[in-house]
Amino acid sequence: MNRQIDVIGGGLAGCEAALRIASHGIDVRLFEAKPIRSPAHHTNKLAELVCSNSLKSDDPNTASGLLKRELELLDCRLLSIARTCAVPAGNALAVDRTQFAEAVTDAVEADPHVELIRRRVDALDENRMTVLATGPLTMGGVADAIGLLHFYDAAAPIVAADSIDCRYAFSGSRYGKGSDDYINCPMNKEEYYAFVDALTAAEVAPLHDFDRREVFEGCMPIEIMAARGRDTLRFGPLRPVGFTDPATGRRPYAVLQLRKENVAGEMYNLVGFQTNLKFGEQKRVFSMIPALGNCEILRYGVMHRNSFIEAPKTIEESFCLKDKPNVFIGGQLSGVEGYVESIASGLLAAENAVRSMTDRPPVVLPPETILGALTRYLVTPNADFQPMNANFGILPPLENPPRDKQERKAAYAARSVAALKQFKKAVGLN
Repeated sequence: MNRQIDVIGGGLAGCEAALRIASHGIDVRLFEAKPIRSPAHHTNKLAELVCSNSLKSDDPNTASGLLKRELELLDCRLLSIARTCAVPAGNALAVDRTQFAEAVTDAVEADPHVELIRRRVDALDENRMTVLATGPLTMGGVADAIGLLHFYDAAAPIVAADSIDCRYAFSGSRYGKGSDDYINCPMNKEEYYAFVDALTAAEVAPLHDFDRREVFEGCMPIEIMAARGRDTLRFGPLRPVGFTDPATGRRPYAVLQLRKENVAGEMYNLVGFQTNLKFGEQKRVFSMIPALGNCEILRYGVMHRNSFIEAPKTIEESFCLKDKPNVFIGGQLSGVEGYVESIASGLLAAENAVRSMTDRPPVVLPPETILGALTRYLVTPNADFQPMNANFGILPPLENPPRDKQERKAAYAARSVAALKQFKKAVGLN
């Protein structure tokens, strides 16, 4: 076998995998189908963030923040790049998506061990060591070779900053945490219920080439959420807790948050407003929010199919396929959910592909770590397997858990970091 590894897919997981393999001095062929564009992609850059949500919390005492600490200990390249492209977002890590994609593309193209090949791969060569990271829109012969399940994912609209009516909005983060990173759009009771009624009656776009209208709970379209009850949004993305409207001195009845989409602050994302409404309906309904009465929508929300393997039946803890040991699965295809989780699984898949090639035992992280627990979730038998993101619920319980919730989270985080540091030292992992 040649000392060369193929990586199929130039998204977050594929780029992290390629750079990880190259860091071991092993040559990589990175295959990326763009500029043949999918319905969910908009540029020919690598590592394009399709959804507009941030990379989630950066607080080490949250599951997402703890996962980032673990990735830093594992020398994750894309996380390092993300920090150079960060935009203000309170306690979250959000990036300028254009800067991030350009920086990752530059890093890949500059690496002497990586050959970027822009063409679609239609079949797996099971004799070659491969990291398959083709993402949620995997199709064709590759999909047929591994067998896939599906769920549906949705992205939120982006509006022009100068079209937001600041007379009906105020800046600030929930509970005053962080700087004034968000624009908050309050609604009174009458405005809120008129909005909800219009939202639930609005016309949705047809879903082409989909077998079932399934929705993954982690990325629920706003119109489906609203249909579950007229007050559902007030306990979800429009919850007003932690805000005081300077115009009234009182807590609003409901609040939509807008988050910067780029460093320049020219574009804002409607937080939690993933949608599959028709474009005209998005304009009509979202303009009912007072601060968005004259908004210019730069990118409309869309809904598309995501695909993943039935991991418990399909992969080992090393992320290799049980029936194709030279093929490792990285990214959302493996059954993880979330941008950072995809990067993390790409890193582990790549590390274990290198170890397999060099006849070394695979890296299986301790279950006390978020990434180790997530890996264990993927391979644990589950009759109704669904994608999973980082959360404290997948970790083994603490021996003496503190009563206080925040102290409990801090204890989980401290245990994880200690376990990972000890593991790295024991196995000689760089």
